Amino acid sequence: MPGIDAELPFHPLGMAVLTISDTRSLATDTSGALLADRLVAAGHSLHDRAIVTDDIAAIRGQIEAWLQRSDIEIILTTGGTGFSPRDNTPEAVRPLLRREMDGFSVAFHQKSLQTVGVASMQSRAFAGQAGDAFIFCVPGSTGACRDAWDGLLELEFDSRHKPCSIAGALPRLRDVCA
Repeated sequence: MPGIDAELPFHPLGMAVLTISDTRSLATDTSGALLADRLVAAGHSLHDRAIVTDDIAAIRGQIEAWLQRSDIEIILTTGGTGFSPRDNTPEAVRPLLRREMDGFSVAFHQKSLQTVGVASMQSRAFAGQAGDAFIFCVPGSTGACRDAWDGLLELEFDSRHKPCSIAGALPRLRDVCA
């Protein structure tokens, strides 16, 4: 049965949170704050947090810089996944991925359907692997970030979750979370 095996050790993951917005600052960024607060409360390490404009070069530049850091294993982005002319997150991030995690988009949309109904179809949420790190891109609303974290990302990032978690796909934990 899937769930947390409390007898297994918890291995904190190194994470960064990127908010993609033309209007938010750290003081007004409730979506990035929610993700940062939740990951820290879950026992993970927040190694960096940034805000960039919804510009392909700005998004890609920040993510590429984080991908060079061995302490950042998971990158969470919020914003830029819709259909307005300035929504560029998929176009910025997808070229960096060597593999996509199709199941994340499906699971996110199923969860989001319960809270926002058919408006969930307007989201281009996605995830994938870039090098040895994983990138999860979710919409910019605080509700969407809550939908993504609660019951999805919180379990996916917990090394004690069975039958598996993303921790076992990270190089430093492959032997202990297999």
